[in-house]
This record gives sequence, structure tokens and C-alpha cells, in this order.
Amino acid sequence: MRIIICGAGQVGFNIARQLARENNDVTVVDTSPELIRRVSDRLDAQGIVGHASRPDILDRAGAGESDMLIAVTHTDEVNMVACQVAHSLFQVPVKIARIREQSYLEPAWSGLFTRTNLPIDVIISPEVEVARAVTHRLRVPGSFEMLPLADDKVRLLGVHCGAECPLLNTPIKQLTQLFPDLNAQIVSIVRGDKPLHFSGDDQLACGDDVYFVVETEVVGRAMAAFGHEEDQARRLLICGGGTIALLLAQEIERDLPSITVKIIELKPERAAQVASVLTNTVVLVGDVLAPDILEEAGVASADTVVSLTDDDETNILSSILAKRHGAGRVITLLNKETYDSIVTPLGIDVVVSPRNLTASTILQHVRRGRIHAVHALRDGVGEVIEAEALETSNLVGQPLKDIRLPSGVMVGAIVRAGKVIIPRGTTVIQHRDRVILFAASDAVRRVEKLFSVRLEYF
Repeated sequence: MRIIICGAGQVGFNIARQLARENNDVTVVDTSPELIRRVSDRLDAQGIVGHASRPDILDRAGAGESDMLIAVTHTDEVNMVACQVAHSLFQVPVKIARIREQSYLEPAWSGLFTRTNLPIDVIISPEVEVARAVTHRLRVPGSFEMLPLADDKVRLLGVHCGAECPLLNTPIKQLTQLFPDLNAQIVSIVRGDKPLHFSGDDQLACGDDVYFVVETEVVGRAMAAFGHEEDQARRLLICGGGTIALLLAQEIERDLPSITVKIIELKPERAAQVASVLTNTVVLVGDVLAPDILEEAGVASADTVVSLTDDDETNILSSILAKRHGAGRVITLLNKETYDSIVTPLGIDVVVSPRNLTASTILQHVRRGRIHAVHALRDGVGEVIEAEALETSNLVGQPLKDIRLPSGVMVGAIVRAGKVIIPRGTTVIQHRDRVILFAASDAVRRVEKLFSVRLEYF
């Protein structure tokens, strides 16, 4: 597939890296010679320096022969114009744009993004994705990752194995014997920041990050098995009153009314604006790094503190201060890759990355419907894929132990007629089963190639 990516920032670079790795023909456009040089030096992709919304630049990028344009520059208006030019002049079939300004997305202006007005096929809002991701993690305290799958009959959870984890030093193949009714399957283990190629004889170690698929009804028992029995959050403190904070507070007021929310915002005008929109949320004016403000906000009694300012350093520092003042758990927004490796030793429980969430959401639409429900986990770990097995699929009708899946691919769960099945070697996939697959990063392309004809993705 020929794909043009407008914008070579963190999101654009990550998307280009993933798509180039899968042997797509990728061209990246950006005004920065330095960013384009980075693309050309590190990726198997073409780089063009220029304004992504200009017809001559898109023509040089091969828009006339492209299947898709992904616009993720830092400016909403450039993204929109790039999609319009790609549609009107080059008839690019699929246009995806990142739109950050929420006023463009208000229901009152829903007619803006149509084929006859601004022909954008898919709109991605990082702010909406981050707010949703934080809400998911609040629903399962103790997890650093939570993805609802198969109409939320199944969830993929990420947990950290501390010294108190009951499963330490236990062979993975024995977990089924120890917890026969748990309905859970480990699909990935990260040890020392690197994915571990594990077998049933391997054991969990202290410090491991474990991803597992579990039936939603037994999530609590599964978390307890990994040593996580944290109480549901009742008191939430949000540091920063920006767009993401407002979206998060609105979502909590609507869907999780039992949670009491407080927001600290530095600017009085913004604080007043946020307070006027919310109904059950207390908004305080002050610096999130000031101890007296944190004390006034009740940080010591907060079950969870979410740092959502527009500055990574402030988010890290406010999270550390919140922990030192007695907060139970901290969730931190980080835009830069620079700090990824240091936040866990600092005591930060969960990191939410807009760049990873945006890239994951965009990749769902790049698959052309063959892999429609796909969720990218953190950098280098892999992807979770939902698929429906067709009668002609070579997955159907034979035990999983007899099927030669690509290395790095694992069937995590099967949903059949509303019932969740955690597969074993003797499990036989049937026609119309919904299959949850995990694929390591280097196996995603092989999964798509293997199943593109025989599986129908939705």
C-alpha cells in the first residue's frame, strides 16, 4: 500500500516506522529538514521537505498513486487542507487527520467533515483518546493497561509484578492448575524493558510487566492472583485543567458518578471556564507543584492523582509530589519518549502516551478492514487483534496444537455465542468464533499476510 504521512513528529515517525516495517511504500512530508533527515536515515521510507498542504508537494510525494494520506502535523488547519487537496486534486481514497481543537468536533458542526465539505474519512482526537484511556485504567485499579475487547466480554490487562505477587517463581504452565476457573491467558511478558520470548516452563520474576487476556467477569479475581487488590478509586485529583482534564472530568461525571473529582488549574480564567462546564467537580486555582495547593486539594486522601498539564516535567514532578504527600496511585501524561525509561523507578504507576494512543488508533484504520480491531501496546511489545473466523479459515476445525502459527503469535481468547473460552492446545476454533490474537511487533505483518484472506476482520 502507498501511504503519505504528513508530519514527521513523534506520532508521524512512529506510524511511518510501523508501516515501513510492514513493507508499505511510505512517504513522509514535513517542513523540518532535520525531522525528514531522521526519517531518511532511520526508516525504509522516503522523506520530502515541504508544506504538506501544498499541491506541488503532495504531487512530489506521489499523491496521485497513493492509497491513503495520514495528516498528523502540529496544525489542525494544515491537516484539514492536506486532506482536502488530496481528495480534490489527487482522488486519494482514504484520508485520516488528527484534529486537536475540540471546537471543530462539536456536534453542532457535525456536517463539516463530509464528502461535500471537508472530505476526511477518519478523524483522530488525541485528547479524546487520552481521556478514554485514563478512564479505562480507573475502572481496573492496579493495571497500567486496560483494553476492552469483544464488546467488553474480554479485557486485556497490563500489570506490574511486585514482590507481593503470589505467582512469582511459578512456571506459567502451572497457572491453569492453580487457578482452573480463572479464564485468563498470559500473552506477553516485558522484562527489563524488553519483550520476553517465553514458554510454559518460564517463571514470572519480580519487576516483570505482564499482559494477559481475561474474561471481564473475573477481572477482580485475576488481578488478585497477580497481587493487585487495590480498591476502586473514590477520590480523584487532576493536575491541570486543559482539554484532556475537562474531557476526563466530563466522562467521569457521566459514567463514574461515584468518583469525587477535584481539578487544580494555574490560570484563573481557564479554571472559571472549566468550572462553568462541570457540575459535580471542584476546581481550584493554583500551582500543581505548590505543597499548600496540593494539601488544600486533599492530595493525601486522593486514591488516584492524574497529571495532565501540557508540560511533561510538571507532570512528572507533580506525580512524585503527590506520592510523597500520600496519594495512593498516580497516572502521568507524557508526550516525550525521553522519560519513558525513568518514570517507573520514580514511583509513577501508569504512563499515558498521546503519541502511542494516536498511532494505535490510526493503525486500526490502515488495515483496510482486514484487521479492523487492532490495539498497539507500548513501543516494541506488539498488537492485540480481533478477528472473526470464517468457515474457510485454516484455523477452523483443528486443535490449536496442530496449527503452525507464526512465531510471536498467540491466541489469547475465543468468544463463541457470548461465552468466553481461554484456549488450550486441544481447543478447536469454530466458524464465526471471535478470536483475540496477540502478535509481537515483528510478527504483525506475518499475521496480516496469513489471515488476510481466510479471516474477516471487523
